[in-house]
Amino acid sequence: MSDDIVRRINEIIKELNKYAYEYYVEDDPSVSDKEYDMKYDELVKLEKDTGIVFPYSPTQRVGDTVLSQFQKYVHRGRLWSLDKAQSVSAIEEWHRKNERIVNNYNLTHEDKLPKLEYVLTKKFDGLTINCTYDENGMLIKAATRGTGIVGEDITAQVKTIKSLPLKIDNHSLVEIHGEAVMTKRAFEHYNEKAKVPLKNLRNGAAGALRNLDIRETARRNLSAFFYDVGYNEGKPFKSYVGMMNFIRKMGLPQDDYLKVCTNMDEIKKELEYIHSIRDELQYDIDGVVIVINDVRTRRVLGYTVKFPKWAIAYKFEAEEITTRLLSVEWNVGRSGRVTPTAVLKPVELGGATVKRATLNNMDDIRRKGIKIGCRVFVRRSNDVIPEITAVVEDGKPDETKEIEAPEECPYCGSRLIKDGVHYFCENTLSCKPQMVKSIVHFGSREAMDIEGFSEKTAEQLFEKLNIKSIPDLYRIRKEDLMTLDKFGEKKSQNLIDAVEKSKDCDLPSFIYALGIPNVGKKTASDLCKKFNTLEDIQKSELEDLTSIQDIGETVAKGIIEFFKQDNIIKNIKELLELGVKPHFEKTAVRENEFKGKTVVVTGSLKGYTRLDIKTKLESLGAKVSGSVSRKTDFVIAGESPGSKYEKAVQLGVKIIDENQFENML
Repeated sequence: MSDDIVRRINEIIKELNKYAYEYYVEDDPSVSDKEYDMKYDELVKLEKDTGIVFPYSPTQRVGDTVLSQFQKYVHRGRLWSLDKAQSVSAIEEWHRKNERIVNNYNLTHEDKLPKLEYVLTKKFDGLTINCTYDENGMLIKAATRGTGIVGEDITAQVKTIKSLPLKIDNHSLVEIHGEAVMTKRAFEHYNEKAKVPLKNLRNGAAGALRNLDIRETARRNLSAFFYDVGYNEGKPFKSYVGMMNFIRKMGLPQDDYLKVCTNMDEIKKELEYIHSIRDELQYDIDGVVIVINDVRTRRVLGYTVKFPKWAIAYKFEAEEITTRLLSVEWNVGRSGRVTPTAVLKPVELGGATVKRATLNNMDDIRRKGIKIGCRVFVRRSNDVIPEITAVVEDGKPDETKEIEAPEECPYCGSRLIKDGVHYFCENTLSCKPQMVKSIVHFGSREAMDIEGFSEKTAEQLFEKLNIKSIPDLYRIRKEDLMTLDKFGEKKSQNLIDAVEKSKDCDLPSFIYALGIPNVGKKTASDLCKKFNTLEDIQKSELEDLTSIQDIGETVAKGIIEFFKQDNIIKNIKELLELGVKPHFEKTAVRENEFKGKTVVVTGSLKGYTRLDIKTKLESLGAKVSGSVSRKTDFVIAGESPGSKYEKAVQLGVKIIDENQFENML
């Protein structure tokens, strides 16, 4: 066999592994998918023609085998559990205990221990994996935690994790611990095509790694984060930060959050920060892991029977819990969509009593197998309406009942029509919930900003003044208002003045007020920047709409269909005839240092909320990104900037603070 062919195979493997690291770990690919595929296909052909297949080749990641059983694996280094704390006071007590032990040691020993330093990382909610690399840097084994001493061999399953290197540049035996997780993106993509949908992210990851069918594991498209070296025959580590640097250097994926703290105030601030971003993450976390940085101090503190004394896990309140589904209510929205709402046996979740949860639509109900009377998983995140994610148990047939969609509107009795997965009431004129919600939306602050307008007022306008369309608002008379409950002369005049004032409105607010499906205030503004006039927006075509960033084909088609409706055309014409004058002034972005640049914001700013700074930067012509890469031009760093700041330092990205930002403006 020619040495040149072997050399070429190794060159391609090295290139493909580099591209995979850039894509899956750094989120900063240097080649296109097509270029990667061409290189991969060349490798497959060479392996097939020569019969040479190295165990670290990327072609060995996804097997098409079904294993007969799991083999046991004895870990070289024990995988310890962590002691848990669910309050800051418990962390403070743990810290005081550590201080006492360190102080007592330093009083009686000459080799003093350093001042306590803690390293904080996220506590991932997935499945622990232990990856063993041999003296040649080859991945030879991957196993579950199991008992901490004996796990199960899941090497073939773990190899499907594309971000995990099959070979590292290390020449001593090591076991590296990590957490396999399923991202929300991978979860949603899998469930779109799955006959049996996954219940949650954790079950998705655990079920994939404990599946004997490797093809099914690969379909889950798992990710992983690595955070510990449990066994090491090489040079010992002096600190946890040093250990984490080694893991990163070896090319194993790490989360970008790692924070060193020296006191409780710093720890409290970080716990609050991680809790605040929890729902924005692409993966589930259930807390923060806090460990002592210095390895010598760890040895002095030692272990209990179950836990290391030098580490603790701060656990967040649960975001998911189980309860029983008692019944289903059907509600009508302003678009006429009739949606099911689950009535639950009350349960405490995330500091609130949950009695209701969204059920999305009938297709989702059938797919998840949800029935009245069964126990269900309920998830609540970021204070939004809780959602039923899966069924815990079907229950006995005589204790459960199928959920049936209504044939008539529960409010006005009109016959419902089905459009896709949703049911609609087309009685837009006299179906109270639709009209009331439409009026309230039209008058809201970000829309026409009609001051003093409430849902209770809208209900009275509908019921007592027979307001059956948006233009009717501009026909209301003061004497009519004074017949309503709690409407005196002053309140009536104030509302008449507010309605009159709203006639002079900006075009983005007017477009948003119309209630176009999937069009929020930002999209409304983007439409106005593109077309400038109401008439041009109404005449817009698919190609023009999809050329706008963040407007996809579904939203574009919805906009086109909206402006084709006879009642919408009639309402807009009436509004204009009644004196509503939407206007738009297109302002050119002046030259500035941020125009055309990619900017990332991290940490807390004094003069801006996150929305404020994003709006400001976009008005300057900048693109605001959520992650730092080589393409980032500026990072604006506030207080407690976190991992994005550290990555910017590593990549040499220009970092400015809030004052510098203001001065540059």
